[in-house]
Amino acid sequence: MSATSTPSGGVHGGWAATLLDSALPCAVQTLLEKSEAYTTAEFKVNLTRPIMPRTGEVVCEGKVVHKGRTLAVSEATPKDASGKLLAFDTETCSVFPAANLAAG
Repeated sequence: MSATSTPSGGVHGGWAATLLDSALPCAVQTLLEKSEAYTTAEFKVNLTRPIMPRTGEVVCEGKVVHKGRTLAVSEATPKDASGKLLAFDTETCSVFPAANLAAG
């Protein structure tokens, strides 16, 4: 068994969560001003179909649903090569001045 597999032979849900938590903030980042930064505040993953090693390539598309002054909400849908939905995720990011990153 590999580090990403479950006892039943599926791919661990944490792998899907990692993929989603990469795609979702990247979608938010496309709408930020140079003076803004973000961090994940909350995300929820719904695994709709098992991901198996034989699933093959997984494509994940993220899009922003709302971007305000202090919060941004995005959603993502990873799909297999035939377009079947594997999961659905929503994420909330806190948006703040980038200068706060240096404040430590």
